[in-house]
Amino acid sequence: MDLFESQTKMNREPLASRMRPRTLDEFAGQEHIVGKGRLLRRSIQADQLTSLIFYGPPGTGKTTLARVIAGTTKSNFISLNAVLCGVKDIRAAIDEAKNSFDLYDRKTILFVDEVHRWNKAQQDALLPWVENGTFILIGATTENPYFEVNSALVSRSRIFQLKALDDSALMSIAAHALKNRARGYGKWTITYEDGALEHLVKIASGDARTLLNALQLAVETTADDFPPPEGETIHINMKTAEESIQQKAVLYDKEGDYHFDTISAFIKSIRGSDPDAALYWMAKMIRAGEDPKFIIRRMIISASEDIGLADPNALTVVTSAAAAYDRIGMPEGAFPMTEAALYLATAPKSNSAMAYFDALKSVVSEENHEVPNHLKDPSRDKHSFGHGEDYNYPHAYRDHWIAQAYLPEELKGRFFYKPSASGYEATIQEEVVRRREAQMAVMIENNHDEVLTYSPGDKARDKWVKRVTSGQGQLLQDIRDRLFNKLQIQRHETVLIGEEKSGLFLWEAFRKAPEGLVCGLIPDAREFALTEHYAQTLPENERPYIYNRDILSFNPDDYEGSKGILFDCLTARDIIRTDRDCNAIFKAMLEKLNNRGRFALAEQNPSCGTKLSSFLEEEIDASSMEELLKIEEHLYNSSGYSRKDEIITTMSHLPIINVQIEDIPISDKRTILPEQMERWLNRDSEKSYGYAILKELGERKYTEIKEKLFSTLSGKTVEWEKSYLFFYGVKE
Repeated sequence: MDLFESQTKMNREPLASRMRPRTLDEFAGQEHIVGKGRLLRRSIQADQLTSLIFYGPPGTGKTTLARVIAGTTKSNFISLNAVLCGVKDIRAAIDEAKNSFDLYDRKTILFVDEVHRWNKAQQDALLPWVENGTFILIGATTENPYFEVNSALVSRSRIFQLKALDDSALMSIAAHALKNRARGYGKWTITYEDGALEHLVKIASGDARTLLNALQLAVETTADDFPPPEGETIHINMKTAEESIQQKAVLYDKEGDYHFDTISAFIKSIRGSDPDAALYWMAKMIRAGEDPKFIIRRMIISASEDIGLADPNALTVVTSAAAAYDRIGMPEGAFPMTEAALYLATAPKSNSAMAYFDALKSVVSEENHEVPNHLKDPSRDKHSFGHGEDYNYPHAYRDHWIAQAYLPEELKGRFFYKPSASGYEATIQEEVVRRREAQMAVMIENNHDEVLTYSPGDKARDKWVKRVTSGQGQLLQDIRDRLFNKLQIQRHETVLIGEEKSGLFLWEAFRKAPEGLVCGLIPDAREFALTEHYAQTLPENERPYIYNRDILSFNPDDYEGSKGILFDCLTARDIIRTDRDCNAIFKAMLEKLNNRGRFALAEQNPSCGTKLSSFLEEEIDASSMEELLKIEEHLYNSSGYSRKDEIITTMSHLPIINVQIEDIPISDKRTILPEQMERWLNRDSEKSYGYAILKELGERKYTEIKEKLFSTLSGKTVEWEKSYLFFYGVKE
């Protein structure tokens, strides 16, 4: 092949193919499996691979990673595509692998792209040769291997899940393509209108192949004659970028403006609750020869778009009219059509179904988001990827509902559905909002992580790191309800929520005092942003005031909305904690209350909860247990974990009357992580549990207790007792 033939071939080969990474250093994204120090990277570099299956969406680098391995390994490399090959090709590959080993003492790696396309018999043909080591299998699939690949192959392979590439990885790939002179467009100066390259990256949705194909189309169709002379500038504007990565909408015109204008007037008359105008425009269309089925279809749409849950019966009325028309036809069919039009025009209105398009916009314009791990189907791979773990079955809870996150992690605080105050929807509005707030609280205070690799035979190493949160949402609601029941907030009162964490208290106060004033202090910037985002769904004049301040730094007079205000009620959760000046907190609270102002606080009391010694009652001798209990008592007292007496004493010296104190035990499940155990038993931190044991009991006892605690607790889910202190009082 001469130079000109090589150039011609390059011009024919798609950019996505030319720009495939050839080394691990060129490979972009997938840091969780090929980042420095990761197992797969070490295995590739050491040429010590076992059978692998790469699983992930298109354009994430599965085939590319296999080619990188081919370029790195000293083993014989055979590549097959399951779409094009069958058992005959497998036999040929087996013969080649046997000859390579017998004649040259070389291992063989067999790469099978789209391995899920082979049927069971074809996949079974691989099994004995993988088993006896004739070759090492690398399979690539866009389908879940636990559904589409034989379980026998899966059990003998290490599964690596590749994720959709993030924007930074895609930008890196695009930049490399634009600068590379040999395989990309580095011979020319490629410039972009602001936002054009970002648009390609966003719409590519994590798919490198889609991005590079769009990039090629944009560059090569912009130049008058490609390739242009070396050094020439090619400028890509936004219009070209949009045309390169998505199809333009095709407009449909049946009978011209008259057709569309009249049906538009009809639907707008229904939406505007004008039955007379609706009948006029419908009659005009029927008289002009419009297909009645077209009018009925538009009424079905309107029943959902314009009425929706304000009157769920509207959709039933229109679909019944459609069925009646199909049976009787015209002219009598005008009667059920008229009934449907009148019903729609006079029904209460809600366009809450438009929430679908807000959701669709999020799907189209943003990167792909993972299904939360606890919502995934656990039927095949629960024990490897942990799919379905931590899902709370709503029917097992009170009112057949439990607060848990259903949206992806990246969409925390995003709300698409806004229930109206019309008709039936008004009856469900408050319940929808209350449940949404409880779910938001759980999303802020908990997370679900997902393991991305699975190694057969070594599940302990790849154990899913998780937090069991089945009772968290209910716990938060119970604490809130107990505090608000004590306060008995009136509709007109002023309420301060001190150092809110999830919005759960703020929105309940907002409901309790609709004619008063509610202020919320949210010190954490991220939680403040989420709560403020939620507040944007309310009319501006009805929103509570939200400030990014803590109780000590907040001065009502610094803000127009709360200037000159002394509050009737104040409530907060875990505002004192273990590290704050109790006296300063109470004084700051009382300064913000008016005379006879009420407060209700909930504080977690770790000193009365579960202690690590309770898990060692049958593991260590009585004298060691006695010493351990003394250490724990001293540790909790000196670390601020036991503050009940201090709080009571502080309250007794301040102008507070009608003091009530309740100590309420609460039990929930808790998974003890190895990292948490290491922090607790750290021998170098003077405030740690481990340091206290080492100091009081010595090296031998410390080592013994640490080993027993790790074997008993690490990675285990246990019942963990908590204690909450509830304080109520009135400013004198």
